[in-house]
Amino acid sequence: MQYSDSKQAQELADRAHELMEEVVLPLERDRPGGMAVSSGTVADLRESAREYGVYAPQIPEEYGGMGMSFRDALPVFEEAGRSLLGAAAMRVDAPDEGNMHLLELAGDDLQKETYLEPLVQGEIASGFSMTEPLQGAGSDPKMIQTTAEKDSAEETSADPREVEASRDGDEWVINGHKWWTSNGVEADVLIVLARTDPDAHPYEGCSLFLVPADADGVDVVRDVPHMGGGPRGASHAEIVYENVRVPEEHLLGELNQGFTHAQERLGPARLTHCMRFSGMAQRSLEIAKAYISEREGFGSTLSEKQSLRYRIADAETRLHVARTAIRDAADRIDAGEEARIPVSMCKVFTANVTQEAIDLAVQCCGANGIGKDLPLADFYEAVRKFRIVDGADEVHRRVIARDAFEDTHDEELEPLTRFGKPNTRGAGGH
Repeated sequence: MQYSDSKQAQELADRAHELMEEVVLPLERDRPGGMAVSSGTVADLRESAREYGVYAPQIPEEYGGMGMSFRDALPVFEEAGRSLLGAAAMRVDAPDEGNMHLLELAGDDLQKETYLEPLVQGEIASGFSMTEPLQGAGSDPKMIQTTAEKDSAEETSADPREVEASRDGDEWVINGHKWWTSNGVEADVLIVLARTDPDAHPYEGCSLFLVPADADGVDVVRDVPHMGGGPRGASHAEIVYENVRVPEEHLLGELNQGFTHAQERLGPARLTHCMRFSGMAQRSLEIAKAYISEREGFGSTLSEKQSLRYRIADAETRLHVARTAIRDAADRIDAGEEARIPVSMCKVFTANVTQEAIDLAVQCCGANGIGKDLPLADFYEAVRKFRIVDGADEVHRRVIARDAFEDTHDEELEPLTRFGKPNTRGAGGH
């Protein structure tokens, strides 16, 4: 398929494709199924990405990236998604990729020097600590269990169901209970959302903080057992923050603007997720087509069975529509729009399209689909969470529906007959 990618984006994507075909995919195929890769292997892959000229294309050059626009860098995410090792190799892997973008947008010079530059180089890892166990913040972030009282440093609650940040001189004291902090076990720094103005609406009364993972009071309780993980073994940590003190300069962005900054992170991050998973779905279909073209049954190859051919055709069509919509939303973001509705449309549509495509690929490959000699089983486990992370399907549909019903055209119903009001329109005519 041809898309409206710039010449620069196409050249970048071509180099990313070469890296995948010549380095990443051969390594993946040689690795025993289900085996985790070492940090040394990831470091070697990143060095290869630098040699191919595709390392951190989305990050400004001054911080160690390539300085590409978001739109031009986007096709690289798609190429990276073709293997669970690709995103880490090119330093476009979540959650670090989104956290780097957030630091770029909201961080001050010292924060960028301390955290952004080492993140880009892969010297440290980060986690985004926003979600709380029930009944805390989840799909409804307004439920965040947060309070902030500038003069209550000695009274901050140790109740792990609450997240509090209160000022004590030039320090912030954080107490709380988070979970599903992606990369939380490996993280060197955690970006924590906490409520800092209890009298304001949560969207206007929360702030973000940079918390070193080794700070006193940070207790990484566990890696929450979860579906997927793949060869990178990504963690989703449960973390308790108990009287964690960080200096004033660890406030990330503007005070009480935490949700605004989080949205600045989440919009582009949702699209990069979409691209990674669309690349994963595309490769899944490639594997399926190769397999059913060789596998014989009932007198012919499976690829000659009309049912499978049509299902593959439908999957290819829907995936093309998703990839086109993602690029449209990215164009809007590059033009300075928030593009919240297009992003939500892309997120919910692509999540379902990619899940269906990978599920089809597993089905086409039968027992080899659920075995781990091929990457499909890992892909299948990875894609299911996509309908939940970065906003569940239902949340995005709610956003889309709210916009859809903001302006209804009542005049379209004027021709209807209503009880007690005979319709004289056109009476006596033919």
